[in-house]
Amino acid sequence: MSTVPLLSLESLSVRFPISLRKRVTAVDNVSLHLYEGETLGLIGESGSGKSTVARAAVGLAPVSSGQVKWRGQDVATFRGREKRAFTEAIQMVFQDPHNALDPRRTILRSVREPLDVMSRGKAKEREELAVKALDDVGLGSQFFGRYPHQMSGGQKQRANIARALVTNPQVLICDESVAALDVALQAEILNLLSALKQEYELTLLFISHDLSVVSHVADRMCVMYLGNIVEEAPTETLMDQSMHPYSEALLSAQPMVQGDSAARRIVLSGDIPSPLNPPPGCRFSSRCSYATDACTKAPPELRAVGEHHRSACFRVEDLYGPAAAAGSWRGDR
Repeated sequence: MSTVPLLSLESLSVRFPISLRKRVTAVDNVSLHLYEGETLGLIGESGSGKSTVARAAVGLAPVSSGQVKWRGQDVATFRGREKRAFTEAIQMVFQDPHNALDPRRTILRSVREPLDVMSRGKAKEREELAVKALDDVGLGSQFFGRYPHQMSGGQKQRANIARALVTNPQVLICDESVAALDVALQAEILNLLSALKQEYELTLLFISHDLSVVSHVADRMCVMYLGNIVEEAPTETLMDQSMHPYSEALLSAQPMVQGDSAARRIVLSGDIPSPLNPPPGCRFSSRCSYATDACTKAPPELRAVGEHHRSACFRVEDLYGPAAAAGSWRGDR
């Protein structure tokens, strides 16, 4: 793995104005690194800021502070060819497969549209690339002349994936791209993305609120809560040795095997707070059963608790032992 991330966010914050004098912080000081060839999962509840992170990475949301970097270079400095190359290299697959497609265009034309906008090659070459992308996602010639309303949800999401692939990107950002599909279709799309990752040599940022879905595709995972990343670890480590109370709650919400006496469901109190009025100190403190007065006084730093493992919790030592706080914990809980 290269030591220079393909895509990185450095101390990124995104604030949206809600009145002349007030702004809401949707993403607060987030640093995230995506390395070539990997799949990074970004998980958390609705309202945690995951989609805003993705949109800021591709320029669809304003960056209030911090940097988005491509191969170590600040994207904000890109002009002309550099900017166009970055735009082509990073594509998104959105959650709603229907609204992402123009209802007035055939599927083939919708998939070809990014190439038409970029005026890449001749018309015949653009057509051939669109046909190949559709074939690669399992949509043969019988679908080329159809309109979105003539296709199922799974077929439309395949068309959206083809549309993202047609520019031959290096990074694919999947923003809740299977959330609108039933379980069987979710599995189909996840398997398709895994196959396409190999064929197109893609790097994936996979965003979801469903930890069980992300765990099947991600090499590493970042857990996000109310605009902050609270834990980051390789997938296997996070699933077996999570070291943040919010990650534990997400893990406990996964479907359990009937009769598994070791499984303990953690039910969080209330909903995720509004980013307009976040709790003081640790933003998870208002829903954390382990919180003390100290947790409300200052936000915890995201610090090393193991190899390639970071957690933002003041009580790592209390909850997981002194070795965890020292960054060398390896045992089983």
